[in-house]
Amino acid sequence: MFVRTFVVQAFKIPSGSMENTLLVGDHILVNKFIFWFREPKRGDIIVFRFPKDERRDFIKRVIALPGEMVMVRGEKVFINCATPNNPEKCMPLDEKYVRFKPNGTGVGFESKWGPQKVPPGHLFMLGDNRNNSQDSRFWGFLKMGERVNHLPIRFAGYAFGLPFPCSLWSAPCWDDKIRGSAFMIYWSWNGDSGSPRWGRLANFIG
Repeated sequence: MFVRTFVVQAFKIPSGSMENTLLVGDHILVNKFIFWFREPKRGDIIVFRFPKDERRDFIKRVIALPGEMVMVRGEKVFINCATPNNPEKCMPLDEKYVRFKPNGTGVGFESKWGPQKVPPGHLFMLGDNRNNSQDSRFWGFLKMGERVNHLPIRFAGYAFGLPFPCSLWSAPCWDDKIRGSAFMIYWSWNGDSGSPRWGRLANFIG
């Protein structure tokens, strides 16, 4: 219980929105305390409570940070582009992890989103399987939560705060809207073939 609450938690990937980084049937470990010591950064893959229904957990990649201007044009994402009407003059993000799957259910190849400025305390999140992902293009920016001076805990339907370790180290704790940062695949099951994906076991996530 202590480890699950404070240190690491296991999650199962139910959809293909993060392919090919994460596949349906991957079982992952999430670092729950990393954001006590630093802010989320671009490229982090984080598990969070879905803003439209906090009973559900989502997993996406951090693309843009507070104060940044972000826009999507087709398959490319631009951050702080000085010429939004002529994005070809700007350098898009280098996203080698992105997959574009034909006939997707998301925005698609011809997507056009923004430019919009990420508000303070928020993040712009996208799935790696870009045109098969319900992400910030649909439900908006992710609020990181509120800074607190205690460690937020949920147990048996109750929520309470523990003053350790945030006040001990003067570390900035967050409430639990952000569950943590995904860092390892510890098990993977291919439902189509009914067999393990042995080559994915103990792979670090990036």
